[in-house]
Amino acid sequence: MIMRILGEGQYEIADAHLDKLNELDAALQSAAAAGDEQAFATELRALLDAVRALGTPLPADTLAPSDLILPDEDTSLREVQALLAGEGLIPG
Repeated sequence: MIMRILGEGQYEIADAHLDKLNELDAALQSAAAAGDEQAFATELRALLDAVRALGTPLPADTLAPSDLILPDEDTSLREVQALLAGEGLIPG
């Protein structure tokens, strides 16, 4: 699976890591649903850090479609709340 972090780049993520990323996504969803901006910022950072750590960065000149697009760390709680209407940032 290829995930893009807006403003940063793309990462190839092995299927074996999706459960961990879904756990982090669920925590992000809970913080966003509660309107807890501090917890939201912490959980978004944790999710993005995990994508960076678990994924393999694709070269900048690679043009591959992204399966998922994640917001960058500067995205507001309100903007992410709109994106989370449904299954979260990472479906599944």
